Amino acid sequence: MPESWFMLTVVGADRPGIVARLARDLFVAGAYLGEASMLRLGGNFTIMLMVRGEFTADSLRAALSVAAAELGLHLHVDAIDGDLHQHVVPDVRVHVHGADRAGIVAEVAEALVAVGFNILTLDSDVAGLHAAPIYVMQIEGRAADGIEVVEAALSPLRANGIDVRVDSVETLVG
Repeated sequence: MPESWFMLTVVGADRPGIVARLARDLFVAGAYLGEASMLRLGGNFTIMLMVRGEFTADSLRAALSVAAAELGLHLHVDAIDGDLHQHVVPDVRVHVHGADRAGIVAEVAEALVAVGFNILTLDSDVAGLHAAPIYVMQIEGRAADGIEVVEAALSPLRANGIDVRVDSVETLVG
């Protein structure tokens, strides 16, 4: 059987040992691990992980099913067209702060896509007091037409109470 790439997505209540157990079971299954994003969101742990090996989606799911059941994890496996070294380096970072309300992400994302901005990462959190929450978001991506165009596209959002700052991302290659 030829090697194939899969995207493994795992979600569950955060607890020690999730990464260790899944990494061990993937190793035993003969999987090679690629790029990964692992983080804690609202008391839950989530993993998105590229996995390569001589197995099918069903056999990969089966190899992880015992660990998923024991750790209370939801597991999803998708076949993907993937490979390593496909990383795109961001050149612009957008910082967003505003009173938490519905629609902030949509407004910012729509303004960005309108000027050809490709969102590579988006991280958000809610700060402030429970009675007065503040939505905080950081986006990194590629600006097709430069940072000035991104700044101009986001500028009108300030009238809606959204504080936006746009910076260039300095990349050191060495």
